[in-house]
Amino acid sequence: MVKRGILSIAVMAVTLTSQTYAAGKPAHMKTAGMTSQPIGHYEYCKHYLTDCRIRTLKTAAPKLTQKRWRDLVEVNTFSNVAIKPVTDQELYKVAEHWAYPTSFGDCEDYVLMKRHMLMERGWPASALLITVVRQTNGDGHAVLTVRTDRADFILDNLNGQIKPWNETPYRYLKRQATRHSGQWENISDPRTLIN
Repeated sequence: MVKRGILSIAVMAVTLTSQTYAAGKPAHMKTAGMTSQPIGHYEYCKHYLTDCRIRTLKTAAPKLTQKRWRDLVEVNTFSNVAIKPVTDQELYKVAEHWAYPTSFGDCEDYVLMKRHMLMERGWPASALLITVVRQTNGDGHAVLTVRTDRADFILDNLNGQIKPWNETPYRYLKRQATRHSGQWENISDPRTLIN
């Protein structure tokens, strides 16, 4: 029953992606040159040097298979349930602190956890990109962009449903570079968002 449900979700995602692409909306984000690294990521990289020095020559997005879709669903669901949301101010008494969560964390902590878990399952770093967005209320937020051959999908602690990036309500600002995990790229987001 659960396997059938996951397969149905995978088929739905592929269908949705095909419809999105056919409708003329870009299934993959377009980047627009290098940009500054968020301060939280800069500080994180001081402690996790190897995670911020991953260089990739072959950056083709992985094929979205049933197993890979199952990876996304399992990791996203586990992380969103296991970690209780709190702000960095509440947890660390500072405005911004990126860390691997154990029981509590904020948006970028969820992202770090999901990225790490997917890399342990064999996903390449170039397909798992920390991404900074703006919510409809104007607040900043972080999500994990998962690049696949079908679309760029978003894993989000505010929404348990995995969606193509262009089906989310966020304004996309920047993300990790595909070729170097310590560098960042601007995102060209041409969509007109309706609040």
